[in-house]
Amino acid sequence: MEPKKQLKKAFKYEHWKIIAALLIVYDAVMVNSSYFLALLIRYDFRYSLISTSYISVWTRFAPIYGLLCVLLFTAFGLYRSIWRFASFSEFIKTLIASFLASALHVIITLLFFRRMPISYYVIGAMLQFTFVLGIRFSYRILLFFLNASIRNGSDRIMLIGAGAAGQMILRDLNEDRSNGKVVCIIDDNPNKWGRYVDNVRVVGGRDSIMENVKKYRVNKIFLAIPSASMTDRRDIITICNETECEVKNLPGMYQFMKGQLTASALKNVSIEDLLGRDPIKPDLTEVFEFIKGKTVMVTGGGGSIGSELCRQIAGHNPKRLIIFDIYENNAYDIQLELKDKYPDLDIVVLIGSVRDSRRIFQVCHDYRPQIIYHAAAHKHVPLMEDSPCEAIKNNSIGTYKTAYAAMMHGCERFVLISTDKAVNPTNIMGASKRLCEMIIQCFDAKIKAGKAAEIPQFYMHRGGHDHSHEFTDEFFRSIKTEFVAVRFGNVLGSNGSVVPIFKRQIERGGPVTVTHPDIIRYFMTVPEAVSLVMLAGTYAHGGEIFVLDMGSPVKIDSLARNMIRLSGLKPDVDIKIEYTGLRPGEKLYEEKLMAEEGLRTTDNKLIHIGCPIPFDTDHFLDNLYELSEIAGRNDVGIREYVEKIVPTYHPTYNGQRVLPDPVPIRDAPESVSAGAEKEAALEV
Repeated sequence: MEPKKQLKKAFKYEHWKIIAALLIVYDAVMVNSSYFLALLIRYDFRYSLISTSYISVWTRFAPIYGLLCVLLFTAFGLYRSIWRFASFSEFIKTLIASFLASALHVIITLLFFRRMPISYYVIGAMLQFTFVLGIRFSYRILLFFLNASIRNGSDRIMLIGAGAAGQMILRDLNEDRSNGKVVCIIDDNPNKWGRYVDNVRVVGGRDSIMENVKKYRVNKIFLAIPSASMTDRRDIITICNETECEVKNLPGMYQFMKGQLTASALKNVSIEDLLGRDPIKPDLTEVFEFIKGKTVMVTGGGGSIGSELCRQIAGHNPKRLIIFDIYENNAYDIQLELKDKYPDLDIVVLIGSVRDSRRIFQVCHDYRPQIIYHAAAHKHVPLMEDSPCEAIKNNSIGTYKTAYAAMMHGCERFVLISTDKAVNPTNIMGASKRLCEMIIQCFDAKIKAGKAAEIPQFYMHRGGHDHSHEFTDEFFRSIKTEFVAVRFGNVLGSNGSVVPIFKRQIERGGPVTVTHPDIIRYFMTVPEAVSLVMLAGTYAHGGEIFVLDMGSPVKIDSLARNMIRLSGLKPDVDIKIEYTGLRPGEKLYEEKLMAEEGLRTTDNKLIHIGCPIPFDTDHFLDNLYELSEIAGRNDVGIREYVEKIVPTYHPTYNGQRVLPDPVPIRDAPESVSAGAEKEAALEV
């Protein structure tokens, strides 16, 4: 390093150190000036009347006292505090330090110099405390007056919550008015109504929000109710959304408990706040003990659910994590993320399709996964309606091949990710997932009956080899793989879910498209879905379908309108809402269980088990093999065959039953096109 740079670095001080040095000089001067001023006050500001002996004592003791005060103030940390944020604790420290310094002043002058006038000690101590404290709090006082005088047109804020969290937010806003000024407070506790918090009036409860928004000309609403239930939070946010105000929300209890609440901690209200239920937070201790030290495989590991599964699994010490996906970009992204966060974790990323029986068999043979979470699937309902054979090949037959490979290679648990669209399905995607549930129930039934050898291996390649002949009867009788399905609703934030679609439409200025004004759906977050999937792996005894109690369903039309309001816009005024009609295979509502299924409870009251619907497994396996051949031929009549295997499947289009042979329209005008004839026939 060059000598000039070394010299420059040696004399480089941090800003706070410069401030501390200036404070030291200030204190050394002012503590002595305080006592000299006390002498002047004692003698009516007539210097000539002051005894020369008093002047001599002050002169000789001043350097000693200045050094003594600096050392004492340093011990109390008065040179390390951030005085812009000084609070009551800094006030107390300054008071104690100044009192001790004044006490030492009295003792030392009496013992080693001479007695001074009583007024000298009293007035000097008071002035010393005033000067020492004043310079430190002057910055805050200056900021207060500056903020009080800044722009009259600044934001006017309504604060909801007069508890400890609200007071912390209010204090932060009062210190820095750049975020606006709190003009009123809302709290549901009637004992607080009409009273004041830091000179801001508590004007009433949630029922008075609309009234006081107008009265106080509020344009921002801050929610500071971290301990409120999700239901209360939703109700309050719904009221706030009826106003034209920007709404911000305190995330939760964590920052409050840590004492980290500031205005910057407030976040925009997310659509998750409107679900109307508290988040599912099960105890996953048992899950992580089950995963620890085992080889875990996630199919579809790059997708929304699959990637979150990988994140949670990676954090709890598996022996090895295998990420299996057909889409290399997603798989690569999650690989980079996990390698960066868990550099010591053994991560294997493999590209392949669950439809490729030889590939999935090879993976299970080489890596011997003990737990498989099967998340790979085609899930978009309208796309699968246009490609029904792909839904069967990928979802149903892909699940069969993966389950078979898992069974043949010693997998302990196989967890299928299912959907509420499998309940009384009206679309081919839902029917394909119902087939998946029936497949794992079939595998479970055969294994428990000691008849695993009767489960055939499917392969769709020329020269495909049936590996089952390589294993003995004893091997099949020793198979203990437990198969389980997990069924849940729509996942907020997943690829293709309605929330990101609405966000993009709002950002473009609309319109926001809703298929039907009365359509409803159950929603859950990605972490909730993954927690349920992982719990299923530990609760499983084989053959169950786990179902999450997802609370009240959400009306999609209301969801869209609330999202528009949360963006600070008015539905049907700033952003239009258009109703496009139900898409192919779409239902007005989704069910969680079929009528034939019963419910059993688990240790978690929000997680239930649907009892399996009995069916002839041998007949089912025969039909499934034939279905795989029909799908392989891309037969356009595949829906009719699926109906035979899945009795609850009733295909519809725009809410109407799909007719196998569309009925021609009588007396149709000659100008009607073929496409229009087909559309008209479907509406019969």
